[in-house]
Amino acid sequence: MFAFGFALVPLYEVVCEITGFNGQNEGLTLVSSVEEAPVDDRVVRVEFLTSVHSGLDWSFSSERDSIDVHPGKLYTVTFTAANHEGRAMVGQARPSVAPWQAAKHLRKTECFCFDQQPMEAGEEKLMPVRFMVDPELPDSVDTVTLSYTFFEVQDVAQAN
Repeated sequence: MFAFGFALVPLYEVVCEITGFNGQNEGLTLVSSVEEAPVDDRVVRVEFLTSVHSGLDWSFSSERDSIDVHPGKLYTVTFTAANHEGRAMVGQARPSVAPWQAAKHLRKTECFCFDQQPMEAGEEKLMPVRFMVDPELPDSVDTVTLSYTFFEVQDVAQAN
């Protein structure tokens, strides 16, 4: 039973990659710049969820639980990560977007999730995410959840 459960992880990731389920699809990318054209008569709530892979003694949080945004306008939200391990480590956050169809409408110009984060023992970092919700986001979507899970880079390499 344990082996079967363990084998489901790669299968789940393949299904997510093909279908875009859980925000894990090709739509979530870093863009060099965006042209702002705010849609003032529409508001979308963007929620932020943070977690740390089990066994990793790090803290990780966003400055806000959510923010109301106007599609077409650039926003910045700061996240904080701290390494409470007694050793230097390298971490990386995996992003996920829900609902899955919103991932291709999220434009990030800066995100810590695209880079490895080396952290000395006891170090704390402020890490910004600059993003814009594309005005083409379907009208039926009024809330987008952006979640990040921090892993030790060694754990990420073993999971792939």
